[in-house]
Amino acid sequence: MPALLPTDHYARVTWLGFVKTQEDGIRSEPLTSVDVGWDGVPGEFHGGRTRPSCVRVKDQHEEGTEIANVRQFSVLSAEELADISKEVGLDEMNPEWMGASIVVEGIDDFTHIPPSSRLQSDEGTTLVIDMENRPCIWPGKELEKDHEGYGKLFKPAARHRRGVTAWVERPGPLSIGDTLRLHVPDQRPWMHHADCLTGKAY
Repeated sequence: MPALLPTDHYARVTWLGFVKTQEDGIRSEPLTSVDVGWDGVPGEFHGGRTRPSCVRVKDQHEEGTEIANVRQFSVLSAEELADISKEVGLDEMNPEWMGASIVVEGIDDFTHIPPSSRLQSDEGTTLVIDMENRPCIWPGKELEKDHEGYGKLFKPAARHRRGVTAWVERPGPLSIGDTLRLHVPDQRPWMHHADCLTGKAY
């Protein structure tokens, strides 16, 4: 019995990016297409089958512990970037400042699509959504380089709008203009989830 439901929600890829290094910041370079492998995009900073654990999973692993890499991609929503821009007071929010891998448009409330959902292209390239990507200070630092005084505004404006992290389930090409279909787990929300959020930063 299938465990994932193909939906009638589709996203169009509007931007692709590549982070070569983070020595000078998280800024990504724009691309028109990428060949996605099992490790993500070859040569990309966040690629690889494993990665050192970070603050996002500090309650599970001591920082720096080698863990499976479910953060090969940072996927953002064009609509949510527009909302961040509006709140910050800029005409646009450049995906490069976010260290973005992919920007898509067309799916409402994108940051909150269920974990383990899939985004699948017509050619079969498939990404698995891990979880919400929480805002951090680094995009604000990139924003500050280009718009002095605005960097500090990013983190609160990006709360619940920072997109998701994802990893490769099926390799293949991705290009600007590609259509991605959303597939979601065939299960109801966990009955105790709201209780777990009580008193948390969410």
